Amino acid sequence: MSSRPKSAEPKPAREERFAAQSWESLKASGNPIFETAREFADVFPYKIPAELPADRGVRHEIDRAPGSKYCVTRQWPLPRDRVKAIDDVIEGRRQAGYVRESISPHSSSTFYVKKATGGWRIVYAFNKLSDATIPAQTPAPRKDMVLDSMSGSVIYSAIDLTDGFYQILMRESDIPLTAVSTPSGMLWEWLVMPQGLKNAPATFNRIVSHVLRPLRDFAPSYFDDIFVHSRAEGDLSAVEVHVRHLRQVFQVMRENKLYANLKKCVFCAPEIPVLGCYVSKNGWLGLANYLHKYTKDYAGLIQPLSSLLKKDATWLWRPEHQAAFDSVKKSLASTPILMLPDDSKPFHVVCDASDFAIGCALKQFDDEGRERVVSYQSRQMKP
Repeated sequence: MSSRPKSAEPKPAREERFAAQSWESLKASGNPIFETAREFADVFPYKIPAELPADRGVRHEIDRAPGSKYCVTRQWPLPRDRVKAIDDVIEGRRQAGYVRESISPHSSSTFYVKKATGGWRIVYAFNKLSDATIPAQTPAPRKDMVLDSMSGSVIYSAIDLTDGFYQILMRESDIPLTAVSTPSGMLWEWLVMPQGLKNAPATFNRIVSHVLRPLRDFAPSYFDDIFVHSRAEGDLSAVEVHVRHLRQVFQVMRENKLYANLKKCVFCAPEIPVLGCYVSKNGWLGLANYLHKYTKDYAGLIQPLSSLLKKDATWLWRPEHQAAFDSVKKSLASTPILMLPDDSKPFHVVCDASDFAIGCALKQFDDEGRERVVSYQSRQMKP
């Protein structure tokens, strides 16, 4: 693989390779997962079934700060057509078992916002409830650990899960907190996790991690993304192992009623986009938000620009600032490929320092005896 950042490949080539997936394109391309995916077509529905989800052992919980008062937001009037549209949406939710009539002392208002693509989207004003909610301490997956777990694999798939709204039950005691009013004068409370609640992404991440725990060696997850990676095992080729791994993931999704968006999935590919990188058997390429990890002496390069951001600093663009800006820009266009770590080989660390920054590079020798970088780390020193 050439040493170029993620954006260096011509955009049309990338778009063509990761174009919207469909059953027709899977079949036409001869993708080895087609037959298995069709067997689990219910995992890739055009529309998520409107039914009360099963209890998967994880429910959305709302823990409020001590001393929190009732969370009430006054419902404001809306045009008649919007009132009817909201009532129609709520009635659909009621028929699906998502909501029920409420006598809760809490109440959040309901309104509509215009979508950028046209049309309208219903919104629940949970602002006061969110302000009173204690932030979830569920640890977010570490991106570097997700990437490192793919070391040694040669074939990959990326599964894009549809969001967890309406797919996760509420904790029984918290249901009254979710009460929403409608312009027509009704009050409804949610039996499932609605859109707009604080900590909802953390709950969805927790349930995905929970159900996929037995498969985490080859199917790490990151919120609503599952990355499946495989290599040859014994007499089985990498493709055969990968299809087996995907079948196991699909089975877990079916059993737990987790659904994926087929259009955004990538199957059985030598390279996939992962968290701002493209991962392949040769390594991954980073974006600017991972620049410190991919660029040698990044802290030193950026130091003149960082000095401009200090409190009470005088904003004066000098030649050294332009030089730092140009160096960072150049590094984006010449970031090297990092080697995926190989635990069977020894590591060695190379250190460097200047008057205002320290840095190091974690390195290994590859199978051809070439010294390769696994990770760069650096930081500025305080004066």
